[in-house]
Amino acid sequence: MIVRPYPARMADLIAIDLPAGMPFVEAVRAAWDRGDAVMPIDSRLPPAARAALLDAMQPTRLVDADGERALDGGRPVEPGDAVVMPTSGSTGIPKGVVLTHDAMAASAHATAARLGVGPTDRWLACLPLAHIGGFSVITKAIMNGTPLTILPGFEATAVEVAARDGATLVSLVATALQRIDPSLFRVIVLGGSRPPADRPPNCVTTYGMTETGSGIVYDGVQLDDVELRIAPDGEVLVRGPMLLRCYRDGTTPIDADGWLHTDDVGRLADGRLQVDGRRGDLIVTGGENVWPDTVERVLQAHPDVGEVAVAGVDDDQWGQRVVAWVVPFAGAHPSLAGLRAFVAESLPTFMAPKELVLVSSIPRTVLGKVIRTALSRAHSA
Repeated sequence: MIVRPYPARMADLIAIDLPAGMPFVEAVRAAWDRGDAVMPIDSRLPPAARAALLDAMQPTRLVDADGERALDGGRPVEPGDAVVMPTSGSTGIPKGVVLTHDAMAASAHATAARLGVGPTDRWLACLPLAHIGGFSVITKAIMNGTPLTILPGFEATAVEVAARDGATLVSLVATALQRIDPSLFRVIVLGGSRPPADRPPNCVTTYGMTETGSGIVYDGVQLDDVELRIAPDGEVLVRGPMLLRCYRDGTTPIDADGWLHTDDVGRLADGRLQVDGRRGDLIVTGGENVWPDTVERVLQAHPDVGEVAVAGVDDDQWGQRVVAWVVPFAGAHPSLAGLRAFVAESLPTFMAPKELVLVSSIPRTVLGKVIRTALSRAHSA
């Protein structure tokens, strides 16, 4: 564990605008060694989005290809803060999630204990570093002293080469998993979108969010020191030492008893967490509740369906109707009647889609999660 004497002064927030690689890691280490916090910037952002992010997060300094310099109008962070991580912004303006060194260390140590990380292991970072799923791989390596290989991004051949060169641990999303030989790794940590039904035995699924500093539930079981509770309305509540301190604007989703309100709905079954989905994703059609993920899981098994996303749209008769956006396999021609019959084989008929939209791609975040609001907006346009 890294122990630092935090300075009495207010700490700087260092925005790091560098591509994935060792210079990025060295910039993080340098900031932390000074007692400052970092904020990774996605190098793929267009200039206007980059400027808007800097304006919203108000870092005090910037590190980029030209070196390090002070920024006007910056605002410091509290001593002990490690990172301000912008959220994905899929539902609006990004919030800066403030995570402390203690929180990141708690996450790193609990993950290492659950995965049995040892002296022969090496992490591979190949997910975007401006998101917690990619950045937390670096913190797990730094805070546990585990060797690290870092790639500019996911590229199947490069990932497999890294595995053959000694990388044993990697964090991936479902679409990336399908493009590599998973047996090359000792453990694959799978986050983001829904895992495939035939995931390999060395692949563990995670549940977490930026506010929890990365995954806190592995294959349905929480990490050590993490508490789970289901509220009376079905919301998943979590408590533990790896939670955020607050958002950049000073607000917090943590209540007076220390519980983080996730806005996810789920249940505990045989001691394992099962998440149904985001509360805002729930479709209420004809008075019946439909979780998109449940329908997607069935439709994904249809032989004509390459990718699928489900969301609700307004309907004068039903309140909402279930709509399926489908990317067909090459040469396939799925029909609404065929998909409805397929769903009805395993789910109630009210959960079957009432409308089919054939598309060439599904809008997703960089970590593979479906952006359902984009589907609904496009449908209404």
